[in-house]
Amino acid sequence: MVIKPKVRGFICTNAHPAGCEAHVQEQIAYVKSQTQADQKPQNVLVIGSSTGYGLASRITAAFGNGAKTLGVFFEKPPTEKKTASAGWYNTAAFQKAADEAGLWAKNINGDAFSHEIKAKAIDVIKEELGQIDLVIYSLASPRRTDPDTGEVYSSTLKPIGETVTTKNLNTSKRVIDEVTVEAANDAEIQGTIDVMGGADWELWINALSDAGVLADGYKTAAYTYIGKKLTWPIYGHATIGKAKEDLDRAAKAINASTADKKGQAFVASLNAVVTQASSAIPIMPLYISAMFKVMKEQGTYEGVIEQIQGLFAENLYAPTPRLDDAGRLFQNHKELEDKVQDAVQEIWDAVTTDTIDELTDYEAYHTEFLKLFGFSVAGVDYDADVSPLAEINHLI
Repeated sequence: MVIKPKVRGFICTNAHPAGCEAHVQEQIAYVKSQTQADQKPQNVLVIGSSTGYGLASRITAAFGNGAKTLGVFFEKPPTEKKTASAGWYNTAAFQKAADEAGLWAKNINGDAFSHEIKAKAIDVIKEELGQIDLVIYSLASPRRTDPDTGEVYSSTLKPIGETVTTKNLNTSKRVIDEVTVEAANDAEIQGTIDVMGGADWELWINALSDAGVLADGYKTAAYTYIGKKLTWPIYGHATIGKAKEDLDRAAKAINASTADKKGQAFVASLNAVVTQASSAIPIMPLYISAMFKVMKEQGTYEGVIEQIQGLFAENLYAPTPRLDDAGRLFQNHKELEDKVQDAVQEIWDAVTTDTIDELTDYEAYHTEFLKLFGFSVAGVDYDADVSPLAEINHLI
Protein backbone atom coordinates (compact mmCIF):
# COMPACT_ATOMS: atom_id res chain seq x y z
CA MET A 1 0.00 0.00 0.00
CA VAL A 2 0.99 3.65 -0.40
CA ILE A 3 1.14 5.08 3.13
CA LYS A 4 0.47 8.77 3.71
CA PRO A 5 0.20 10.42 7.14
CA LYS A 6 -3.24 10.48 8.76
CA VAL A 7 -3.04 13.31 11.28
CA ARG A 8 -5.89 13.91 13.70
CA GLY A 9 -5.36 16.71 16.15
CA PHE A 10 -2.08 16.14 17.95
CA ILE A 11 -1.69 12.49 16.91
CA CYS A 12 -0.91 10.59 13.76
CA THR A 13 -2.94 7.40 13.49
CA ASN A 14 -0.59 5.51 11.19
CA ALA A 15 3.13 5.07 10.59
CA HIS A 16 5.51 4.35 7.70
CA PRO A 17 7.81 1.31 8.09
CA ALA A 18 10.52 2.52 5.69
CA GLY A 19 10.42 6.03 7.15
CA CYS A 20 10.73 4.73 10.72
CA GLU A 21 13.70 2.59 9.68
CA ALA A 22 15.38 5.55 7.97
CA HIS A 23 14.83 7.70 11.07
CA VAL A 24 16.37 5.02 13.29
CA GLN A 25 19.33 4.76 10.92
CA GLU A 26 19.84 8.54 11.11
CA GLN A 27 20.12 8.28 14.90
CA ILE A 28 22.46 5.30 14.73
CA ALA A 29 24.74 7.13 12.31
CA TYR A 30 24.87 10.18 14.58
CA VAL A 31 25.79 8.17 17.66
CA LYS A 32 28.48 6.22 15.83
CA SER A 33 30.08 9.52 14.73
CA GLN A 34 30.45 10.79 18.31
CA THR A 35 33.08 10.33 21.01
CA GLN A 36 31.93 8.28 23.99
CA ALA A 37 32.96 8.35 27.64
CA ASP A 38 35.69 5.97 28.77
CA GLN A 39 33.31 4.24 31.16
CA LYS A 40 30.55 2.36 29.37
CA PRO A 41 27.50 0.31 30.28
CA GLN A 42 27.59 -3.36 29.34
CA ASN A 43 24.10 -4.75 29.97
CA VAL A 44 21.25 -2.25 29.65
CA LEU A 45 17.52 -2.48 30.36
CA VAL A 46 15.46 0.27 28.70
CA ILE A 47 11.89 0.50 29.98
CA GLY A 48 9.97 2.42 27.32
CA SER A 49 12.46 1.73 24.53
CA SER A 50 10.45 2.17 21.33
CA THR A 51 10.12 5.93 20.81
CA GLY A 52 11.59 9.29 21.81
CA TYR A 53 14.17 9.50 24.55
CA GLY A 54 13.86 5.80 25.39
CA LEU A 55 14.65 4.72 21.83
CA ALA A 56 17.54 7.19 21.68
CA SER A 57 18.87 5.73 24.94
CA ARG A 58 18.81 2.23 23.51
CA ILE A 59 20.53 3.37 20.32
CA THR A 60 23.21 5.22 22.28
CA ALA A 61 23.81 2.29 24.63
CA ALA A 62 24.08 -0.22 21.79
CA PHE A 63 25.69 1.59 18.89
CA GLY A 64 27.69 4.13 20.87
CA ASN A 65 28.77 1.94 23.77
CA GLY A 66 28.52 -1.59 22.42
CA ALA A 67 26.11 -2.64 25.18
CA LYS A 68 23.71 -5.55 25.18
CA THR A 69 20.19 -4.13 25.42
CA LEU A 70 16.85 -5.49 26.55
CA GLY A 71 13.97 -3.27 25.46
CA VAL A 72 10.51 -3.18 27.06
CA PHE A 73 7.64 -1.43 25.27
CA PHE A 74 3.92 -1.66 24.54
CA GLU A 75 3.28 -1.35 20.81
CA LYS A 76 0.68 -2.41 18.26
CA PRO A 77 1.73 -4.89 15.55
CA PRO A 78 0.66 -4.41 11.91
CA THR A 79 -1.91 -6.27 9.87
CA GLU A 80 -2.09 -6.65 6.10
CA LYS A 81 -4.50 -3.70 5.98
CA LYS A 82 -3.29 -1.50 8.83
CA THR A 83 0.08 -0.16 9.83
CA ALA A 84 1.74 -0.88 13.13
CA SER A 85 2.41 1.83 15.66
CA ALA A 86 5.58 3.81 15.03
CA GLY A 87 7.27 2.22 18.05
CA TRP A 88 6.79 -1.24 16.54
CA TYR A 89 8.53 -0.21 13.32
CA ASN A 90 11.25 1.63 15.27
CA THR A 91 12.00 -1.49 17.27
CA ALA A 92 11.99 -3.71 14.20
CA ALA A 93 14.50 -1.35 12.57
CA PHE A 94 16.66 -1.16 15.71
CA GLN A 95 16.72 -4.94 16.04
CA LYS A 96 17.58 -5.42 12.37
CA ALA A 97 20.50 -3.00 12.70
CA ALA A 98 21.65 -4.63 15.95
CA ASP A 99 21.61 -8.08 14.34
CA GLU A 100 23.64 -6.81 11.39
CA ALA A 101 26.17 -5.24 13.79
CA GLY A 102 26.43 -8.39 15.90
CA LEU A 103 24.96 -6.69 18.97
CA TRP A 104 22.92 -8.73 21.46
CA ALA A 105 19.41 -7.28 21.74
CA LYS A 106 16.04 -8.72 22.72
CA ASN A 107 12.56 -7.27 23.13
CA ILE A 108 9.52 -7.60 25.37
CA ASN A 109 6.16 -6.19 24.23
CA GLY A 110 3.63 -5.72 27.00
CA ASP A 111 2.42 -3.61 29.91
CA ALA A 112 5.59 -2.48 31.69
CA PHE A 113 3.51 -1.52 34.73
CA SER A 114 2.55 -5.17 35.31
CA HIS A 115 4.29 -7.73 37.52
CA GLU A 116 4.16 -10.17 34.58
CA ILE A 117 6.40 -8.07 32.35
CA LYS A 118 8.82 -7.36 35.20
CA ALA A 119 9.10 -11.08 35.86
CA LYS A 120 9.61 -11.81 32.16
CA ALA A 121 12.41 -9.25 31.96
CA ILE A 122 14.08 -10.71 35.06
CA ASP A 123 13.95 -14.20 33.55
CA VAL A 124 15.68 -13.00 30.38
CA ILE A 125 18.34 -11.17 32.37
CA LYS A 126 19.04 -14.21 34.54
CA GLU A 127 19.25 -16.58 31.59
CA GLU A 128 21.22 -14.46 29.14
CA LEU A 129 22.82 -11.43 30.78
CA GLY A 130 23.41 -12.32 34.41
CA GLN A 131 23.08 -8.77 35.71
CA ILE A 132 22.12 -5.31 34.50
CA ASP A 133 24.40 -2.32 35.08
CA LEU A 134 22.16 0.39 33.59
CA VAL A 135 18.38 0.79 33.81
CA ILE A 136 16.75 3.58 31.80
CA TYR A 137 13.17 4.40 32.77
CA SER A 138 11.41 6.31 29.99
CA LEU A 139 7.72 5.44 30.08
CA ALA A 140 5.04 7.86 28.89
CA SER A 141 1.44 6.74 29.29
CA PRO A 142 -1.90 8.42 29.99
CA ARG A 143 -2.97 5.55 32.29
CA ARG A 144 -1.45 3.03 34.66
CA THR A 145 -3.00 -0.06 36.22
CA ASP A 146 -1.78 -0.70 39.75
CA PRO A 147 -0.25 -4.19 39.59
CA ASP A 148 -1.38 -5.04 43.14
CA THR A 149 -4.87 -3.55 43.39
CA GLY A 150 -5.94 -3.43 39.73
CA GLU A 151 -6.96 0.22 40.15
CA VAL A 152 -6.55 2.27 36.98
CA TYR A 153 -4.94 5.68 37.45
CA SER A 154 -5.31 8.44 34.84
CA SER A 155 -3.13 11.47 34.28
CA THR A 156 -4.27 14.98 33.40
CA LEU A 157 -2.62 18.01 31.81
CA LYS A 158 -3.88 20.73 34.11
CA PRO A 159 -2.54 23.66 36.16
CA ILE A 160 -2.66 23.66 39.94
CA GLY A 161 -4.35 26.30 42.06
CA GLU A 162 -6.12 28.35 39.41
CA THR A 163 -7.40 28.21 35.85
CA VAL A 164 -4.83 29.27 33.27
CA THR A 165 -5.55 31.07 29.98
CA THR A 166 -2.55 31.35 27.70
CA LYS A 167 -1.47 31.83 24.12
CA ASN A 168 -1.41 28.63 22.09
CA LEU A 169 -0.49 27.33 18.65
CA ASN A 170 -3.44 25.31 17.37
CA THR A 171 -1.67 22.82 15.11
CA SER A 172 -4.93 21.50 13.62
CA LYS A 173 -5.95 24.94 12.30
CA ARG A 174 -2.43 26.40 12.16
CA VAL A 175 -3.50 29.52 14.01
CA ILE A 176 -2.45 31.35 17.15
CA ASP A 177 -5.30 31.33 19.62
CA GLU A 178 -5.84 31.05 23.36
CA VAL A 179 -6.40 27.96 25.43
CA THR A 180 -8.04 27.90 28.84
CA VAL A 181 -7.28 24.99 31.14
CA GLU A 182 -9.13 24.55 34.42
CA ALA A 183 -7.21 23.84 37.60
CA ALA A 184 -6.86 20.23 38.65
CA ASN A 185 -8.54 18.89 41.76
CA ASP A 186 -6.69 16.82 44.36
CA ALA A 187 -7.74 13.50 42.81
CA GLU A 188 -6.47 14.56 39.38
CA ILE A 189 -3.14 15.69 40.85
CA GLN A 190 -2.69 12.39 42.67
CA GLY A 191 -3.76 10.39 39.61
CA THR A 192 -1.10 12.12 37.52
CA ILE A 193 1.53 11.37 40.15
CA ASP A 194 0.42 7.74 40.25
CA VAL A 195 0.82 7.42 36.46
CA MET A 196 3.82 9.61 35.68
CA GLY A 197 5.67 9.76 38.98
CA GLY A 198 8.32 7.47 40.39
CA ALA A 199 6.25 4.63 41.87
CA ASP A 200 6.69 2.22 38.97
CA TRP A 201 10.38 3.13 38.58
CA GLU A 202 10.81 2.08 42.22
CA LEU A 203 8.90 -1.16 41.62
CA TRP A 204 11.19 -2.03 38.72
CA ILE A 205 14.40 -1.37 40.65
CA ASN A 206 13.11 -3.22 43.72
CA ALA A 207 12.11 -6.22 41.62
CA LEU A 208 15.48 -6.31 39.87
CA SER A 209 17.30 -5.93 43.17
CA ASP A 210 15.27 -8.62 44.94
CA ALA A 211 15.96 -10.99 42.02
CA GLY A 212 19.71 -10.39 42.30
CA VAL A 213 20.07 -9.08 38.76
CA LEU A 214 21.29 -5.55 39.57
CA ALA A 215 25.06 -5.28 39.28
CA ASP A 216 27.12 -3.63 41.99
CA GLY A 217 27.72 0.00 41.05
CA TYR A 218 24.73 0.00 38.70
CA LYS A 219 23.19 3.23 37.41
CA THR A 220 19.58 4.07 36.72
CA ALA A 221 18.05 7.20 35.24
CA ALA A 222 14.52 8.51 34.75
CA TYR A 223 13.85 11.47 32.48
CA THR A 224 12.16 14.75 33.28
CA TYR A 225 11.56 18.20 31.86
CA ILE A 226 11.77 21.19 34.20
CA GLY A 227 11.50 24.21 31.92
CA LYS A 228 11.30 27.82 33.06
CA LYS A 229 8.75 30.58 33.60
CA LEU A 230 7.02 30.34 30.21
CA THR A 231 6.10 26.66 30.51
CA TRP A 232 5.62 26.45 34.28
CA PRO A 233 1.85 27.23 34.39
CA ILE A 234 0.94 24.17 32.29
CA TYR A 235 4.01 22.02 32.87
CA GLY A 236 6.54 22.61 35.63
CA HIS A 237 4.13 23.95 38.25
CA ALA A 238 1.19 21.87 37.07
CA THR A 239 0.03 18.25 37.44
CA ILE A 240 2.86 16.96 35.27
CA GLY A 241 5.32 18.94 37.34
CA LYS A 242 4.04 17.31 40.52
CA ALA A 243 4.54 13.91 38.93
CA LYS A 244 8.05 14.84 37.89
CA GLU A 245 8.79 16.04 41.44
CA ASP A 246 7.88 12.52 42.55
CA LEU A 247 10.75 11.22 40.41
CA ASP A 248 13.11 13.17 42.69
CA ARG A 249 11.55 11.44 45.69
CA ALA A 250 11.87 8.05 43.98
CA ALA A 251 15.53 8.61 43.14
CA LYS A 252 16.31 9.20 46.83
CA ALA A 253 14.28 6.14 47.82
CA ILE A 254 16.05 3.95 45.26
CA ASN A 255 19.45 5.13 46.39
CA ALA A 256 18.52 4.28 49.97
CA SER A 257 17.00 0.86 49.21
CA THR A 258 19.97 -0.28 47.10
CA ALA A 259 22.74 1.36 49.11
CA ASP A 260 24.43 -2.04 49.56
CA LYS A 261 25.04 -2.15 45.81
CA LYS A 262 26.63 1.29 45.76
CA GLY A 263 24.53 2.19 42.73
CA GLN A 264 23.30 5.58 41.62
CA ALA A 265 19.77 6.65 40.75
CA PHE A 266 19.48 9.89 38.82
CA VAL A 267 16.72 12.05 37.44
CA ALA A 268 17.97 13.57 34.18
CA SER A 269 16.61 16.94 33.08
CA LEU A 270 16.33 17.03 29.28
CA ASN A 271 15.32 19.45 26.52
CA ALA A 272 11.78 20.13 25.41
CA VAL A 273 11.49 18.15 22.18
CA VAL A 274 8.75 17.04 19.84
CA THR A 275 7.30 13.77 21.13
CA GLN A 276 3.87 12.19 21.00
CA ALA A 277 3.45 13.25 24.64
CA SER A 278 4.61 16.88 24.30
CA SER A 279 2.40 17.43 21.26
CA ALA A 280 -0.62 16.91 23.50
CA ILE A 281 0.39 19.50 26.09
CA PRO A 282 -1.13 22.99 25.63
CA ILE A 283 1.45 25.73 24.87
CA MET A 284 4.26 23.25 24.08
CA PRO A 285 3.90 23.34 20.25
CA LEU A 286 4.27 27.13 20.29
CA TYR A 287 7.06 27.09 22.86
CA ILE A 288 9.04 24.42 20.98
CA SER A 289 8.51 26.14 17.61
CA ALA A 290 9.92 29.37 19.06
CA MET A 291 12.72 27.52 20.82
CA PHE A 292 13.70 25.86 17.53
CA LYS A 293 14.01 29.27 15.90
CA VAL A 294 16.15 30.73 18.70
CA MET A 295 18.46 27.81 19.40
CA LYS A 296 19.09 27.01 15.75
CA GLU A 297 20.06 30.64 15.12
CA GLN A 298 22.38 30.50 18.13
CA GLY A 299 23.79 27.13 17.06
CA THR A 300 22.85 25.41 20.31
CA TYR A 301 19.81 23.32 19.38
CA GLU A 302 19.90 19.63 20.30
CA GLY A 303 17.24 17.10 19.40
CA VAL A 304 16.44 13.79 21.05
CA ILE A 305 19.48 11.80 19.92
CA GLU A 306 21.89 14.69 20.53
CA GLN A 307 20.56 15.11 24.07
CA ILE A 308 20.89 11.44 24.94
CA GLN A 309 24.30 11.03 23.34
CA GLY A 310 25.42 14.02 25.40
CA LEU A 311 23.76 12.65 28.53
CA PHE A 312 25.73 9.39 28.31
CA ALA A 313 29.07 10.95 27.34
CA GLU A 314 29.00 14.18 29.37
CA ASN A 315 26.94 13.29 32.42
CA LEU A 316 25.85 9.75 33.14
CA TYR A 317 29.30 8.26 32.52
CA ALA A 318 31.47 11.35 33.01
CA PRO A 319 33.88 11.58 35.97
CA THR A 320 32.26 14.87 37.03
CA PRO A 321 28.62 15.00 35.92
CA ARG A 322 26.84 18.33 35.45
CA LEU A 323 24.13 18.67 38.10
CA ASP A 324 21.43 21.26 38.66
CA ASP A 325 20.53 22.76 42.04
CA ALA A 326 18.31 19.77 42.85
CA GLY A 327 21.02 17.23 42.04
CA ARG A 328 19.55 16.15 38.71
CA LEU A 329 21.72 15.43 35.68
CA PHE A 330 21.52 18.79 33.94
CA GLN A 331 21.50 18.06 30.22
CA ASN A 332 19.17 20.86 29.08
CA HIS A 333 21.33 23.70 30.37
CA LYS A 334 21.56 25.30 26.91
CA GLU A 335 17.79 25.59 26.56
CA LEU A 336 17.41 27.21 29.98
CA GLU A 337 20.02 29.92 29.45
CA ASP A 338 18.58 33.41 29.94
CA LYS A 339 19.51 34.49 26.41
CA VAL A 340 17.45 31.63 25.00
CA GLN A 341 14.48 32.06 27.32
CA ASP A 342 14.40 35.85 26.83
CA ALA A 343 14.42 35.46 23.04
CA VAL A 344 11.67 32.84 23.17
CA GLN A 345 9.61 35.15 25.38
CA GLU A 346 9.95 37.97 22.84
CA ILE A 347 8.67 35.69 20.10
CA TRP A 348 5.87 34.44 22.32
CA ASP A 349 4.67 37.95 23.03
CA ALA A 350 4.81 39.08 19.40
CA VAL A 351 3.72 36.08 17.30
CA THR A 352 0.35 36.07 15.55
CA THR A 353 -1.25 33.73 13.06
CA ASP A 354 0.15 35.84 10.22
CA THR A 355 3.71 35.73 11.57
CA ILE A 356 4.02 32.07 12.60
CA ASP A 357 6.45 31.26 9.80
CA GLU A 358 8.40 34.49 10.19
CA LEU A 359 8.90 34.43 13.96
CA THR A 360 8.96 30.70 14.73
CA ASP A 361 10.26 27.55 13.10
CA TYR A 362 6.90 25.83 13.01
CA GLU A 363 7.87 24.04 9.80
CA ALA A 364 10.68 22.29 11.68
CA TYR A 365 8.28 21.47 14.51
CA HIS A 366 5.80 19.94 12.08
CA THR A 367 8.55 18.00 10.30
CA GLU A 368 9.82 16.60 13.60
CA PHE A 369 6.26 15.62 14.51
CA LEU A 370 5.82 13.71 11.25
CA LYS A 371 9.22 12.04 11.65
CA LEU A 372 7.97 10.49 14.88
CA PHE A 373 5.75 8.34 12.67
CA GLY A 374 8.22 7.77 9.86
CA PHE A 375 7.06 10.59 7.57
CA SER A 376 9.09 13.53 6.16
CA VAL A 377 12.34 11.57 6.50
CA ALA A 378 14.89 12.44 3.82
CA GLY A 379 15.53 9.81 1.18
CA VAL A 380 12.27 7.88 1.62
CA ASP A 381 9.95 7.42 -1.37
CA TYR A 382 6.50 8.03 0.07
CA ASP A 383 4.82 7.26 -3.22
CA ALA A 384 6.20 3.71 -3.25
CA ASP A 385 4.01 0.69 -2.63
CA VAL A 386 5.17 -0.83 0.67
CA SER A 387 3.96 -3.63 2.88
CA PRO A 388 2.82 -2.58 6.36
CA LEU A 389 4.02 -5.93 7.71
CA ALA A 390 7.21 -5.98 9.74
CA GLU A 391 8.49 -8.50 12.25
CA ILE A 392 10.52 -7.72 15.34
CA ASN A 393 13.28 -10.29 15.66
CA HIS A 394 14.02 -11.68 19.13
CA LEU A 395 10.60 -10.70 20.45
CA ILE A 396 9.97 -12.53 23.69
